[in-house]
Order: sequence, then C-alpha cells, then structure tokens
Amino acid sequence: MGKITLVLGGARSGKSTFARVLAGRHKKVAFIATAEGRDAEMRRRIFAHKRERPLGWKTFEEPRDIRRALNEAGAANDCVIVDCLTLLVSNLLLAKKSETDICGAVSKALTAAKKGKFRTILVSNEVGLGLVPAGRLGRAFRDAAGRVNQQAASAADEVYFLVSGIPLKIKPGERVRGTD
Repeated sequence: MGKITLVLGGARSGKSTFARVLAGRHKKVAFIATAEGRDAEMRRRIFAHKRERPLGWKTFEEPRDIRRALNEAGAANDCVIVDCLTLLVSNLLLAKKSETDICGAVSKALTAAKKGKFRTILVSNEVGLGLVPAGRLGRAFRDAAGRVNQQAASAADEVYFLVSGIPLKIKPGERVRGTD
C-alpha cells in the first residue's frame, strides 16, 4: 500500500521546499507539475521551480488528469510529488468542472496513490484562512480547494502545515468527525 503525505500552507510558506526535502530521502523520485504557463510571469515561476529540482527527477507536466499521471509516474519511481492540488483545482474549474467533478477526480487519484507501491507527497495551499472572496469564481475555487484539502488530509498518513518555512506535523493524530 502506498503512503500519502500532505503538505499544506499559505503562499510562499515553504511547502514545495519541504516536499522536496521529504522526497530527497527516496532513490527514484518523480514530480507531477500541475501549473500551466498561461502568461509570462507564470512561465518564469515554472522555470524557477524546475531549476530547484534535482536533475535525476523525472517531471510529468499534467494540469488535470492526476490519477493517470500518478499511475504513470509511480510505475518507475518510489516517490511521487504532486505540486500542487490548488493549481489542479484552478485548472479544473477553468475547464468548467463542478466541485463534484473535481472531488471525484481527486478521489480517484487518492485511490491510485493508496494502491501504488510508492510514496505520494501532495502539496496544497490552505485557502480557508482568509477573507471570503467577493466573486463567484473565487468562492467556487475556495470551496473546491477546501474540499480537496479535506479529502487529501483524510486519506493521508501524515499531514504537515508549513508556517514561515517551519513544518508543523498535524497528523497522525485523533480526528474529530463532523467538524467541517
């Protein structure tokens, strides 16, 4: 059975760096990148992220079909990073997918991760600590990302929350049902 680690935090909290450190403990690592270079600024960010990865890691660029990418990446690697779930949610919302569709796709990916023989490290932004977005799309994103984070945390064997580059382990631990 595959083990899942979820790494949560705010923007620029150190999530990706921490995920790379965790993955660095493994011999064969794959990286699933969900970002799409839709503008020059995002393309620069993607390029910078690529430079930070070790040369021996195989990168899979997959903005929407994470289950397929996990199965493909996990077949030849003992650790797979998915960075990040919130960009996945954004990509699926922009592709006109509903929250139900998005949660269904993530559920299938989590099942693939659990069935695999590899460690999965999921990176995601915690978006529920801020203001309620003013626009409909912003609220749909916040709601879907929150649900996806709940799914991932529930399936994960361990969960870390990054604050200013400091990882706080928040799971394993007792979960109180019905608190969402």
